[in-house]
Amino acid sequence: MVSRQDSNIARKKRHVRVRGKISGTAECPRLNVYRSLANIYVQLIDDVAGVTLAQASTVEKDFAQYGGNVEAAKAVGKKLAERATEKGIKECVFDRGGYVYHGRVAAVAEGAREGGLEF
Repeated sequence: MVSRQDSNIARKKRHVRVRGKISGTAECPRLNVYRSLANIYVQLIDDVAGVTLAQASTVEKDFAQYGGNVEAAKAVGKKLAERATEKGIKECVFDRGGYVYHGRVAAVAEGAREGGLEF
């Protein structure tokens, strides 16, 4: 049986390996995903300047529903896409953070695409 700690260490190794291959710029930022058991956090990052251009999460005050399910993840993806289009960002590269592209991570991507982001 694999412990949660071991699987998180493996996730972090995967994330470091992927981060060596993808990077965000001001024109095409990196959409980073982090998920915990109860919440999900996404941000658009310009790696060249080292700044976050837009972010959204389930811990914000105006977010009323439970943050640890697929519906919440999709809503967060849409919210991020809305904030990105306000700043003139239309495309990005998707960084799944070492997580499997399934469930909440896939729902964030789907919500962001529905909101108008391209990746």
